[in-house]
Amino acid sequence: MKILDTKIPEVKIIKPDVFGDHRGWFMETWSQPKYESLHFAPMQDNESFTAKKGTLRGIHFQQDPMAQAKIVRVVRGAVMDVAVDLRKGSPTYLQWVSVELSAENKRQFYIPRGFGHGFVTLTDDVDFCYKADNLYDHPSDRSIRFDDPAIGVDWGVTDPILSDKDKNAPLLADSDCNFVYGKDE
Repeated sequence: MKILDTKIPEVKIIKPDVFGDHRGWFMETWSQPKYESLHFAPMQDNESFTAKKGTLRGIHFQQDPMAQAKIVRVVRGAVMDVAVDLRKGSPTYLQWVSVELSAENKRQFYIPRGFGHGFVTLTDDVDFCYKADNLYDHPSDRSIRFDDPAIGVDWGVTDPILSDKDKNAPLLADSDCNFVYGKDE
């Protein structure tokens, strides 16, 4: 398993070792000793299904003190996954990193606390899995507009399929996002 750096030092791409032969393949999706450098201890495991290509989910996060770090992956289909630094005072504040995650490439994406998260489906029929280091907390659940010009994520779609929650999400400037750089480092 290799943990690869991105342009935002805290965000990582995880490339698992895949062992295959004529019968199929095997890989580890979680190993505490191998993920030790991430200081990540999962508490909840989630899965979502998205039926249509061009569906955008995000940008989502949970407020402190219920913030979540996540390790995400795709087990069917493909997505462009995005992490956005929402930590006020961070040297990478409002910068974002994207990576293609697919059943074929088997990559995982580590999104630390203090980051917003979203993805757009690149295929129909996407199964998306993620481990979170904190439980879901409805009162802490937040979202910001996927097309917020202050962030400028290039999603690669002009007319995405959105939930009502994502259609009505506020701009970051109108959000009560409470992440502060250095608080948990």
